[in-house]
Amino acid sequence: MKTSRAPTIHGGAGGNRISISSSSRMGLGSAMGVGSGAGGFSSSIQVSASGKSADIMGNEKFAMQNLNDRLANYLETVRNLEQANHKLELKIKEALEKSGPDFRDYSKYQVILDDLRKKVFDATTENARLVLNIDNARLAADDFRVKYESELAIRQSVEADIVGLRKLIDDTNMSRMNLESEIEALKEELIHLKKNHENEVMELRNQIAQSGVHVDVDAPKGQDLSQIMAEIRAKYEKMAQKNQEELKAWHESQITEVQVQVTESSTALKEATSLMTETRRRYQGLEIELQSALSLKASLEATLRDIEMRHSMEVEKYNAIIVRLQEELTQIRTNIQQNSREYEHLLNIKVKLEAEITQYRRLLDGDLKLEDAVDPKTVQTKVVTVTQTLVDGKIVSESKDVKSSEKLAM
Repeated sequence: MKTSRAPTIHGGAGGNRISISSSSRMGLGSAMGVGSGAGGFSSSIQVSASGKSADIMGNEKFAMQNLNDRLANYLETVRNLEQANHKLELKIKEALEKSGPDFRDYSKYQVILDDLRKKVFDATTENARLVLNIDNARLAADDFRVKYESELAIRQSVEADIVGLRKLIDDTNMSRMNLESEIEALKEELIHLKKNHENEVMELRNQIAQSGVHVDVDAPKGQDLSQIMAEIRAKYEKMAQKNQEELKAWHESQITEVQVQVTESSTALKEATSLMTETRRRYQGLEIELQSALSLKASLEATLRDIEMRHSMEVEKYNAIIVRLQEELTQIRTNIQQNSREYEHLLNIKVKLEAEITQYRRLLDGDLKLEDAVDPKTVQTKVVTVTQTLVDGKIVSESKDVKSSEKLAM
């Protein structure tokens, strides 16, 4: 007694289906069927054999005719399968052309990335130039501030000198007024001395005129009194004139000295005034330059902030583009892997179909028995791919990919 078995092989692509089934039961019975469909085409082959060879021999003519008909149908089915195989190869080729590794041209992304790198470099250069301009403006502002402080110190010193000169002029004016008052007092004293001298002379003359006493002595004749008075008068007048001339000369020398001091003070005052005017003008000019430098600095800082903001926005935009490109690249790689798996699957189906076609041909040529055809032997192949990630000689991650495939034994 034989056990019952029913092996089945299926393969299909593009609307094709192939099935082989066999069964054996008590009484030694077997059957084989082949069916396919491509574009609405369908055919079937049915071979039955009984365990009794006498029945087969009795119907040999009918069996041969039936086998011829079935052979014609089988050849038609083989042609349909070859056409389906050809269509499948065309589809695989089209799929590889559409989503293969050489389909997408990434050179345009390289141009975009080069342009983005150039823009980032130009923005960095512009940023450095603006920072340098700001530093130069800051240094210029510091220089203007130092000049302003120096000019301010000079101005304060000149103002202090002007105050001192004004005080000196006031002291000189006071000295001149004191000298003038002394001159007036000396003039009054001179007039008073002249009056006293005249009064004394008049009194002496009156006394001499009123005196009537004549003394005669044996002495040398004295000088004339009028002559003596004239000499005394001349002497006093000479002394008074000398004192007046000396006083006048001293007064003139004092006035000349005061005038020289006043002239020098006036000249110094004019020079100090002109210097103060020039200093004030330079101070105003430096203050204007300082305000201009501060305005330029504020404008450059605002420009720098604007450029930094635009630079950050452009960097974010470029980062978004890079992320999008990376996502597209990941999606492309995923599609490539998926298409590769589909291609392997279709290739396996193609191999199975070719093996079945070869088996059918061997069956028709008589090189293969029906019992071996309905119970084919398959070879299962497993491919194990181990991926390890090494960091400094140490394994940090490990992944394993197992792919299995079955192939009919020839």
